[in-house]
Amino acid sequence: MYYRWQSFGPTDRQIANLWVDMDNQHKNQVRIHGILSNAHRQAARVALSFDFPFYGHYLRQIIIATGGFIYMGEITHRMLTATQYVAPLMANFDPSFSKNSTVRYLDNGNLFVVQWDKVRLKDREAAGPFTFQAALHKNGTIVFNYKDIPLPVEEINSTEHPLKVGLSDAFMGYLPTSQPSEAKRRNIYEYHRVAIDTTKIVSGSAFEFTPLPTCLQHTSCDLCLTSNLTSGCGWCNTLQRCSDGIDRHRQEWLDYNCLEEVRLITISHKREMSSFEQQSSFLSDIQTSPPNNGMTENTAIIAGVVAALVLLVALTLLAVYYINTHPTVAPPFYLMQRRTNNYWPSMKFRNQGCHSSYAEVELGGHEKEGFIEAEQCC
Repeated sequence: MYYRWQSFGPTDRQIANLWVDMDNQHKNQVRIHGILSNAHRQAARVALSFDFPFYGHYLRQIIIATGGFIYMGEITHRMLTATQYVAPLMANFDPSFSKNSTVRYLDNGNLFVVQWDKVRLKDREAAGPFTFQAALHKNGTIVFNYKDIPLPVEEINSTEHPLKVGLSDAFMGYLPTSQPSEAKRRNIYEYHRVAIDTTKIVSGSAFEFTPLPTCLQHTSCDLCLTSNLTSGCGWCNTLQRCSDGIDRHRQEWLDYNCLEEVRLITISHKREMSSFEQQSSFLSDIQTSPPNNGMTENTAIIAGVVAALVLLVALTLLAVYYINTHPTVAPPFYLMQRRTNNYWPSMKFRNQGCHSSYAEVELGGHEKEGFIEAEQCC
């Protein structure tokens, strides 16, 4: 639904074009992150010089982590490894172990690259240095490049730190509380994940992810409902947004009652199309039938056009009346509740001052030195 991808081995010709040589770039475009290059289990926010489309959402800043991944979420918390990531090789890397280990990034206006250079695994430093990178292209393409992988990825220990390779995104929603004074709880639902076969990761390999069209790219009701590039899209007039209801803005989609609005607009659109088809058929029959006299033919045409316009106006007034008499209230997550409990991993936390900390992790989650993860069950 969101990406198509392909893998490349060391002997493929495309490898040379996919790898970004940081040493041959303009020095003012490449930066070594001093803090991340001398830290373990740290992350830092970096601004992009362009809008990067990720699952159809345009991002202008990301968070680079020492553990071989980029966090793409808008809200930071201790659970960065759980979802909303671009992970060429998420593992327990410790750049602080060696002076030769660095975390570098490049931004030239059309391409943003993060390179974990000569980083070693925590408590397994003797295995050797890893060098790999994630490249984010302005058109939404994502490339994972692997220069040096000293041991099979399957042999990396995931007990102390999650081991993941791929992409992930999620939406966040508020849950109703029993007491008015109780702080609002937010659930994070991972709605999509791309998991890569780690056995294909070797020195000199690469993966390329090409984004597919999404509902969010349509900027008008007509394109939203008729485009052949996407399916299942609905238009919400209140938000002036096209969506299938499953993206980062789902909570807003529910708060503004877009589900019901989409249903009404879809019905109205189908009726308009049906009326148009009937009118076209009617006019076609008139044109092909032998006329008795000029006055009768013109009268029939005018009557058909007037009838179609009256029907269209009546349907529009009916839709406006319904929307105005049904104020926008926050409906329950009934679409979420219709899904089985193990479809989306749910990870709850509460607001506490200016930062968020997790109070509970569902689906067998566990905490390891500040990182909390809940595995996907599907």
